[in-house]
Amino acid sequence: MAKLFRAAIMGPPGSGKGTISKRIAQSFGLLYLSSGHYLRESIAANTEAGLLVKSYVERSMLVPDHVMTKLMLPRLEQLSGHSWLLDGFPRTQSQALALNNLYQLDLVISLNIPYETLRERLSDRWVHPASGRVYNMGFNPPRVQGKDDVTGEPLIQHDDDKPEALMSRLRHYKDVAKPVMNLYKSQGVLHSFSGTDTNRIWPYINSLLNTKMHTQPPDACQTKTP
Repeated sequence: MAKLFRAAIMGPPGSGKGTISKRIAQSFGLLYLSSGHYLRESIAANTEAGLLVKSYVERSMLVPDHVMTKLMLPRLEQLSGHSWLLDGFPRTQSQALALNNLYQLDLVISLNIPYETLRERLSDRWVHPASGRVYNMGFNPPRVQGKDDVTGEPLIQHDDDKPEALMSRLRHYKDVAKPVMNLYKSQGVLHSFSGTDTNRIWPYINSLLNTKMHTQPPDACQTKTP
């Protein structure tokens, strides 16, 4: 029986995480677990965690660590028999340590995208709030301008995708992500990819996953990165 494979993807807003995650899920048969999806699902279901989440989301605040772990870890425990890719969790060192107590990740992909590229992508980004579907006017436009393809409901542009807010979001991401990346680097599972074009980065990620998923010696996690 093939060994289960558990991975996470990290990157700032606009880095192409969602696009790459879906390609990984389709190409390698991993379940794509988006923390944003679970947040929206918990709000819709009016669960105890969902009501907590809603109180932060409505105030445009980041959901704190203890709420995120309370929401995500039980879901991940239920998926112990599956291979998966996490997007949006763990976001902080505290979340990463909590996840570490449950699972040892086999691979963490970090996307390094220049600020200018992120700014251009996000200025073109429109979102369907209820589902979280994201459109980009440059390379993934909706079929009807300003309308969601599935529901026909209007799309919105987030205030925090606008250039003046992006710089502080990016700075915050880097501050919070650094200790998470250091943790995974120390475990020998962090792989970083840089570039401005998702289609050019993808072959390298595809090749890495092919190697990792088809040749996993028992001590693969112990390999040290220089």
